[in-house]
Amino acid sequence: MTEQLPDTNEQMRVRIDKTTAMRERGVNPYPDRFSRTHRLHEAAVLPDGTGPVSVAGRIVALRSFGKLAFGHLYDCDGKVQFALQKNKLGPVFEAAMHEVDVGDFVGVTGTMMTTRTGEKTVDADGFVLLSKTLRPLPEKFHGIADPELKLRRRYLDLISSAESRDRFKKRTLIIKTIRNFLDANGFLEIDTPVLSNKACGALARPFVTHNNALDIDVYLRIAPETYLKRAIAGGFDRVYEFARSFRNEGVDASHLPDFTLLEYYCAYWNYIDNMNFTETLIKHLLQTVSGGLELTYDNTKIDFGGDWPRISFRDLLIRDCGIDIDAFPDRDSLAAEIARRKIRFEAGVDIKKTGRGTLIDLLYKKVSRPQLIRPIFITHHPLDLSPLARTDDANPAVADRFQLVVNGWEIVNAYSELVDPIDQAARFRQQADARAMGDADAMEVDNDFVLCMEYGMPPISGWGMGIDRMVALLTNASTLRDTILFPLLRPDAETA
Repeated sequence: MTEQLPDTNEQMRVRIDKTTAMRERGVNPYPDRFSRTHRLHEAAVLPDGTGPVSVAGRIVALRSFGKLAFGHLYDCDGKVQFALQKNKLGPVFEAAMHEVDVGDFVGVTGTMMTTRTGEKTVDADGFVLLSKTLRPLPEKFHGIADPELKLRRRYLDLISSAESRDRFKKRTLIIKTIRNFLDANGFLEIDTPVLSNKACGALARPFVTHNNALDIDVYLRIAPETYLKRAIAGGFDRVYEFARSFRNEGVDASHLPDFTLLEYYCAYWNYIDNMNFTETLIKHLLQTVSGGLELTYDNTKIDFGGDWPRISFRDLLIRDCGIDIDAFPDRDSLAAEIARRKIRFEAGVDIKKTGRGTLIDLLYKKVSRPQLIRPIFITHHPLDLSPLARTDDANPAVADRFQLVVNGWEIVNAYSELVDPIDQAARFRQQADARAMGDADAMEVDNDFVLCMEYGMPPISGWGMGIDRMVALLTNASTLRDTILFPLLRPDAETA
């Protein structure tokens, strides 16, 4: 951490002394409640003369002019000024000037007025300390510049940054808008397990923990997919879940170890039905949240209007690097072609230990994904990359699958789901072979899921969206950590 907060030792001592003095004169610096008549943003629009008005919040500014003092109260929705006059408050005024500091929570009761500078103000008849703070706010409420400190002490960032407050309000609106849209289209929200016996539902490395009561190792879910599909098998036609998910992989601007994944599944749809629905949903989301179909992310204008293009995975790679993956049916031949074309992956990637599917995915992420800015649907992924997706009837080497990519980020991943238990069991065996060769991202065999399929599933199309990535796009956040209130970080030496 490079940024330093104010030296707190002396200032804390002074504030602790004030707290002690209050207790000695019989005043509780931490009362249990305060009765408000209005939130701050509500009080700020009341006509002059309205009263009595009782408001509460954190003091973010306090100025004294002898027998008169002005301050500002803040909460997440707004700010309002208050005025303290000695001739009205008497001893309460004197106590406030000696014992109250910027950062404290207070309650103010009075009558609304407008000052000569045109600012709505609560002219106080009553004033009470609600919570004495022991540490001063940073930089006289100018905010925090250090990006890591913003994440570690998000509460300070929220106090000082309207941009941060607005981002997290918009996150809630995004989730609410999607939920309302799905509900209006007949989907049912359900819950699935966070802990499970199998790390299944996606190609990813899991977090492993131990259940003491059962004396078994369990996995934090990497996706809710297989349980949502079990619900479809049980008779629900359309289900969804906003699922906190966990993947023990790299951390960068577009990846987090724990994130919010929205998945839904619809019986009797195929991936084309799903693609059409996806475009309608996201356009509705943009219209509701942003008021239009254009947004600017990191100075790049992204247009969501018109019909979004659709291109197959194979054609995309041919376009971007000249490799026809259909011409290289095994891992070794594909690896040799990648080497011949001098395509290099990031440090730490050992292509000798990857299956063909993972190798294709690495190639796509290297040569194609960074170029995709406007929304585009990528279809017909190789079957190696899609162990839970339905095989395409016309080409058994690919899956009935699509991804929606925007600004180089995979926003949506969707399939026509595999519901053939014999095919599914065979694919699990292929994944097991890949794991045995050292591919840590390959999926585990889930025999219980195959058992469910053997009892029968209808045709299904399913869908997953990284909510954090969508929030980042709609709020111009530079990293996904900026969209998470309290992201996972290494321990802070100061508080460890």
